[in-house]
Amino acid sequence: MSDPGWRIVPYSAELAEWVHHASRVAQDVIHRPDNAHWFRCGGTWFAGVDCLPNDEMGQLKDGPPLPGSVLRDLPSLPMHPAQVSAIFPGYPQPLEGESAGAAAFRMKRDAAHVDGLLPVGPKRRRYLREPHAYILGMPLTVNPPEASPLVVWEGSHLLMAEAFQSLFGDRPAHEWTDIDVTDVYQSARRRCFQTCARVPVTAQPGEAILLHRLALHGMAPWTSASKAPRIIAYFRPEGRLEDWPSV
Repeated sequence: MSDPGWRIVPYSAELAEWVHHASRVAQDVIHRPDNAHWFRCGGTWFAGVDCLPNDEMGQLKDGPPLPGSVLRDLPSLPMHPAQVSAIFPGYPQPLEGESAGAAAFRMKRDAAHVDGLLPVGPKRRRYLREPHAYILGMPLTVNPPEASPLVVWEGSHLLMAEAFQSLFGDRPAHEWTDIDVTDVYQSARRRCFQTCARVPVTAQPGEAILLHRLALHGMAPWTSASKAPRIIAYFRPEGRLEDWPSV
């Protein structure tokens, strides 16, 4: 496919140096008692949203800068504190209070989702509340491919863009965050399952994973004999709302 919606940013020694420092910080973040509430799925996933204490340039205290080569060709935007996502052996166990259907979706469909569409209210209807510019993942550990890799449905961002552009139509961008996207999103997701290839994506420390903001993605179940967690730092800087449904 000419535009799969993801790519690996090649290895660089500068990024490997950033990762070396960030991995030590991430381990501290995961084991801090005040972060225990970030453990999900029976302790098999540390969600760690905004838990890496980097600055707006992506740099950690006493660590090297996030190299510009990684951000080349990307919008120049301030970085938020990165997510520290850590997956452990046995993932996924059911979430507390999760329905049987949701647990099955996590197991059979990798909890596939498009970032930024948040559940709102008791009926958990989806709304565009976080218009990310892109998703940039930095692996902090070396893991076998069977250890709950990221999975992406190739070309799904094209189908999602088509669906959301049709939904939003000519309405001004400032109204988009108040539009219930649930039905259109779920329909487009089913279409992606039917027509797009599900591809496991792995990278090594010193490489990076770049995803289109509309790419349907998730995490595969853990099938490895390895006991070491897979840890990835994810940046999702906020972009312009009016750019969000485009490719």
